[in-house]
Amino acid sequence: MRQRAPNTVEEYIAAQPEDVRPKLEQVRAAIRRAVPEAVEGIGYRMPGYKLRGKAMLYFAGFKEHYSLFAASGTFFAELAGELKGYELRKGTVRFPLTKPVPLKLIRRIAKLRAAGIVATAKKPRVG
Repeated sequence: MRQRAPNTVEEYIAAQPEDVRPKLEQVRAAIRRAVPEAVEGIGYRMPGYKLRGKAMLYFAGFKEHYSLFAASGTFFAELAGELKGYELRKGTVRFPLTKPVPLKLIRRIAKLRAAGIVATAKKPRVG
């Protein structure tokens, strides 16, 4: 039987195993702190953030890890040293549940994604 899709980030986190919830709350807080103007919601059945109407970041909890889905892997090169030791896949970073949440790294990823969205946003036409 398939679980009902969550309507809010709170519902999503509450439905996760007890040991995963605090990690996801920390991830959520790091993203919100880094990009407070991002709009929080549910997309693809997981918590996500949009900036200027564009997908910025999503996160999700799993049995042995939690992941950030960045909808772009363009920040990988810039953060190569900091991402060493984490599993990377097409715009996704996997963080093991057995280690502390890398708050500084998550904030940097969120800020880089936001900067990329702002830089590529179309400027209004004059006249």
